[in-house]
Amino acid sequence: MSTPTSAQQRAFFEAFGFLKIPGLLRAELPTILAEFEAVFPQLGLKHDGTKRTMIVPFVDQRPGLCALLDHPGVLAAIGNLLGDDFNYMGSDGNYYSGETTWHRDGLTPSNSYIKLALYLDPVTKDTGCLRVIPGSHSDLGLRMWKDETLRDAENQWGRHQRELPAQALESEPGDVLLFNHRLLHASFGGGKARRMFTMNLGRHAKTPMEIDDLIAYGDTHFYGYGLREPYGKAMFENAPPARLAHLTQLPHFWDTSVARHKARTGK
Repeated sequence: MSTPTSAQQRAFFEAFGFLKIPGLLRAELPTILAEFEAVFPQLGLKHDGTKRTMIVPFVDQRPGLCALLDHPGVLAAIGNLLGDDFNYMGSDGNYYSGETTWHRDGLTPSNSYIKLALYLDPVTKDTGCLRVIPGSHSDLGLRMWKDETLRDAENQWGRHQRELPAQALESEPGDVLLFNHRLLHASFGGGKARRMFTMNLGRHAKTPMEIDDLIAYGDTHFYGYGLREPYGKAMFENAPPARLAHLTQLPHFWDTSVARHKARTGK
C-alpha cells in the first residue's frame, strides 16, 4: 500500500480523530531521551512507581525538547491538521504507572485542539499503549459516548473497560501519535515507569468561538495549573523567528484568561 498523501492523512484525522506517523522522530531519539531524562532531576523529582509523575510544562524545560517546534517533519504534520500558523499550547511529561481510564482531554466547542504524543518505550495493547475510540471526537460522538458511561463498563455491559471496542495504537519510540482533544482515549496494562510526553497544539484563533476557546484554555490549562505565564524561558532562548510565530497569540490574550480564571474561581 502506498504512503497516504497529506490530504488523505488530514481527511483520516478529521473523520476518526487520530493519526499515527511511524518513525517520524526516530533519528532524534538519542537527544529526546537524554533531554527527557534530564528534566526530572533538574526539578528535583524522582519517579518511584507508586503513581504517575507529571511535569507541566515539560517541553519548555529543555532546549533540545523546545527544538521539536523547529523540526520540519513535526511542523509539516501539525500544519497539515491545524494550518501552518498553529499555536503551541503547552506540554506535559510523564512517568506513567498503572492504567488510565476512558476520558477526553477537552470539550472545546470550536474543536480546534490536538495533542502530539511520543511514547519513549515500546508499548502494545497489553503494555500501556494509547487506545482510542475512532470518531468519538465528532459532535455525534460527543452525544453517543459519555466518559462516565465507558468508565462504568462493568455495570453497563458486564465487561472491563479494556474490553470495549477500540483502536490500540501500538507504537515504537520515534513514532508520533496525534489525536483530537475531544477523542475518547485510555491506556491499560503496562509497567510502572512508562515514559511519555505530549505537546498540545491549537488552530490559530480567528472566529469569536475560537478566540473564546483560546481564552478558556489559558484559564484552565495554564493558570488553572498554577502557572503564572504560558511558556517557560527555554522556549525563547535561541528561538528562531519561525518558532516565535507559534508563541504569540496565547500571550496576547493572557490577561483576559487570568481575569476569567479569577472571576470563575475567586483565586
